[in-house]
Amino acid sequence: MVTRRNFAHGLAGLGLAGAPLAACAPGPRYEDAVRRTWRLIEGEGPGLPVRALAHAATLAANSHNTQPWRFEAGADTIRIRPDLTRRTPVVDPDDHHLFASLGCAAETLLQAAPHYGWAGVLAGMEPDGALRLAFARAPAAQAPLAAAIPRRASTRGEYDGQPLAPALLAALEGAERGAAGGAAELLMMTDRRRLEQATEFIVQANARQVRDAAFRLELKQWIRFDGAEAARRGDGLYAAASGNPTLPRALGEVAFELAFTEKGETDKIVRQMRSSAGLAVFSAARNDPVGWVEAGRAYTRFALAATAAGLKTAFLNQPVEDAPTRAAFGDWLGLGGRRPDLVVRFGRGPGLPRALRRPINEVLVA
Repeated sequence: MVTRRNFAHGLAGLGLAGAPLAACAPGPRYEDAVRRTWRLIEGEGPGLPVRALAHAATLAANSHNTQPWRFEAGADTIRIRPDLTRRTPVVDPDDHHLFASLGCAAETLLQAAPHYGWAGVLAGMEPDGALRLAFARAPAAQAPLAAAIPRRASTRGEYDGQPLAPALLAALEGAERGAAGGAAELLMMTDRRRLEQATEFIVQANARQVRDAAFRLELKQWIRFDGAEAARRGDGLYAAASGNPTLPRALGEVAFELAFTEKGETDKIVRQMRSSAGLAVFSAARNDPVGWVEAGRAYTRFALAATAAGLKTAFLNQPVEDAPTRAAFGDWLGLGGRRPDLVVRFGRGPGLPRALRRPINEVLVA
């Protein structure tokens, strides 16, 4: 995404700095949509609360906020089907991020189930890539990760740069293991020298992306430049959620081309990494859709535990998106041939405006 500083320079070059930004503030419609979206809704009827569980699942992390899923209800099952119309073929040519996003949705749904008096398991992946989740009634139980679901966000601002207590780091390492049985692993680093070395890989991969015209075009198509567009579409990367100014699309696209530069993005990444307490890298045992789903599940357990502890997280997936960098990055991490799937920085810091989700009626098939 574009940095606030460089975006502001682009606006100044167009003679647009200042007043237009206030004119494009989120506004009541956007804020109302945020309140409706970021909550756990009430269950419905005596049976499996499909609508409430699917709503919770839509709050999961997903690449470019494309929300590449559809939910299909059964008597005691929910299927999460990949929506291939919402692919991002430039940044994600093999649908790795798409299936990791489905894993995030599945784990979020499973973590929400105890809140409604149900327990669920991921029963398997079907030939068309759909995930089948099976449920049974369970006694009401404390669900601390469920409570974190409406508060989790990919917070792309700068953090406070302070280290975390060893006990908290150990708790985060334990949280991601869940019930996956080693299907995905977490490598967590907090040593400043290692973090600086990781930053070099992120910057290298990001530079390749910034120079790629097709990548720039795809990214720009998924940016929602102002609150009205974000509220109308209910998807995509809302500019303010990354700490950037907001503009009508016509002006935003021009400003994006001026501001989205290799130097600006490099400076932003360096600042973000140096402000973070650490970096988490997730890798699955299998390099296929089943493994990518498990990487998404492991990330979700970690992110919800971090949120419950008052931490912020954000993806820096550039070194797993650029294939040449990915191989070198995996070797540097010592993954023994495993693919690095997801890269997440974490720490304490302020929040940012929330991204939106599409209405549940658009993604739930009764």
